[in-house]
Amino acid sequence: MIQIFTTGGTIDKVYFDANSEFEVGHSLLPELLSESNIHEGYRLRELMRKDSLEMNDEDRHRILEAARECDCDRIVITHGTDTMADTAAVLAGLKDKTIVLTGAMQPARMRRTDAVFNVGFAWAAVQLLPAGVYIAMNGEVFEAGAVRKNLQAQRFERT
Repeated sequence: MIQIFTTGGTIDKVYFDANSEFEVGHSLLPELLSESNIHEGYRLRELMRKDSLEMNDEDRHRILEAARECDCDRIVITHGTDTMADTAAVLAGLKDKTIVLTGAMQPARMRRTDAVFNVGFAWAAVQLLPAGVYIAMNGEVFEAGAVRKNLQAQRFERT
């Protein structure tokens, strides 16, 4: 069984035309999993709905506690990309579980999104990687504490 925690971020953003802005909405993760033909073998739990730039130490501690208390050895966390590396570093102390964070550069509700690919990639990665904390984005896996988001290139890279 794989535990999936959602925290918000771009992957779950909705465009509100009246405000001309994006806000975090209900997670599309059940639809993304179904679209990837993943129908069982997981539990889904929403931890929060936040843009990762709005996350603070208390939020990261909440994610850490949820992962620590989880009875599953394999965990996927959807997260905003801007501070994903920060949360991964906080989780890095959990040595007995395989934890994979993923997200999207474009909202899942948009036609051109990397969300479906990233979710499927994280699903595979969490099953194949040894215990540890990782970021799985755009076809690459990075270890927690050795990754950063390159804002100009809109990708993750090793530090």
